[in-house]
Amino acid sequence: MLDKKVGSTLLLSLFVSGFLQTAKAELELSGYYKNLFVNSRTLSLFGSQQSYNLDLNRLRLELKGSLAEETTFNVQYDNEVLLGNYLKTNQFLTQKNRASDTFFDLNKTYTDNKSVYARHGFYRAYLDTRVMDADVRIGRQRIAWGTALFWSPVDIINPFTPTQIEREERVGVDAVVVDWDYNDLSRLSLVGAVHNNSVRNTTALRWRTNIARYDLGMTVGRFRNDTMAGFDFAGQLGAVGVRGEWTRTSSPVDGQYQRIVLGADYSFPNTLLFMVELYYNGQGKSNSLDYDFDRLLSGEIQSMARRYVGALVGYDISSLWKLENYYIKNLDDGSQFLYLRLIVSATDNIELSVGTQLYKGNSGSEYGALEDNVTLQVQWYF
Repeated sequence: MLDKKVGSTLLLSLFVSGFLQTAKAELELSGYYKNLFVNSRTLSLFGSQQSYNLDLNRLRLELKGSLAEETTFNVQYDNEVLLGNYLKTNQFLTQKNRASDTFFDLNKTYTDNKSVYARHGFYRAYLDTRVMDADVRIGRQRIAWGTALFWSPVDIINPFTPTQIEREERVGVDAVVVDWDYNDLSRLSLVGAVHNNSVRNTTALRWRTNIARYDLGMTVGRFRNDTMAGFDFAGQLGAVGVRGEWTRTSSPVDGQYQRIVLGADYSFPNTLLFMVELYYNGQGKSNSLDYDFDRLLSGEIQSMARRYVGALVGYDISSLWKLENYYIKNLDDGSQFLYLRLIVSATDNIELSVGTQLYKGNSGSEYGALEDNVTLQVQWYF
């Protein structure tokens, strides 16, 4: 624990030092304030259910700067205040006490009671530099390798749950990434990432190129105690965008399994967008009695069954109004998920949205065990 605290201090000192060195240079400061209101019910998995309201207030500040001709930094600081009776529930108590998977402790809770929960820390904090012919990124970052929308077997370093309300949010990882572009269309990437448990440290190699206007990639490595090899592609088949991912994993917990995603998208001239994905998850279970909800809610896994279909229908009603509809069906237990969202650009830098997530399924099914919610959001960019 002491080593992690020392490491966190050194990492932050590095960025502060960089800021002081470039105080006279051109810096770029941007960010946003978000207010997200959620009305829902707690899950039966956490005991007796109760209706709740949650009001999330987040201020994110992003500072970019240059330390040298080929060295830049990016620091994104978050300050979050949570309000509402959700703070009094067993569900929140369980979730807030879950240990983070990151190595460095870059977040701190400064208020914690039944009325207010407040925390601040660093969402991203990394350096970009050039070493010989390679680009090197060091620090808390997002490593995006996948091409799929709902499920991405290749994007295993920063995985996300397809039903999460804030789809754009990704927990960062403490890593060193080396990217070597050995020609205009090809890249070789090496990643080393550390976690709170050294057994779960990640080492991976990824190759990416473009052949006949198709982006192709191959990935091998050790990810959080699992060994994985995979292939992915993305391109155009006429007017239709196509993509796919395949991985084979050897895990001490789940044994050997494969995961496959195939997807397609088409944009109509009237701004209507349609996307569909088919997903086979060899890590999952065919029988809902074998589901592990604790692993799902902790973020260790993102889906519990084996066969899924997902679709997105997006439509720009006007230049200011946009409609998004996300749909997922678990083909093993028949449960379904629907996320309806209306987005309005109130001004050039203020965005409003209203949404609802609807879950349907039998008792014990993946989506039948989750609760409907209604969300209201305002986001001001600056």
